[in-house]
Amino acid sequence: MHIAEETKERHTLAVIVDNEPGILARIAGLFTARGYNIESLTVTDISEDDAISRITIVTSAAPRVMEQIIAQLDRLVPVHKVSDLTALGPHVERELALVKVAGIGDHRIEAMRLAEVYRASVVDATIGSFVFEVTGSTEKIDTFVALMREVGLVEVARTGIVAISRGKDAA
Repeated sequence: MHIAEETKERHTLAVIVDNEPGILARIAGLFTARGYNIESLTVTDISEDDAISRITIVTSAAPRVMEQIIAQLDRLVPVHKVSDLTALGPHVERELALVKVAGIGDHRIEAMRLAEVYRASVVDATIGSFVFEVTGSTEKIDTFVALMREVGLVEVARTGIVAISRGKDAA
């Protein structure tokens, strides 16, 4: 079977790197140069002395291509460790979104009702609009945003996915 014929699978990668200028561009460039799409990308410092960062990358690829991606990431000099959280087993993924909705009357009431159902918090409110904060799976956020389109969606800002493996061991 050719690589192009293999089924693409979604993978969440945790990449531990030196926190230095240009590393994110090098990693993104690796994906771009090889035609791999990054669906979500988040970065955070994880050390007390600001020396180490964790990059969480969500991408979809066939199994053989995923192996190549991981091997190529692992060869980059400032990369300490690459973990495929998807392959390692159970892990927790979450995303945060800020969702601005404008509306009055029934639309305003419906937006508040839906926000309650989705456990979204109001973080800003004016006479004519709300900004909701909602966290959860990508699917939950996608559904909440779709529902808000029906009642006056204005704008959405999303963090991207953060993920961590379950259990006592680090990825």
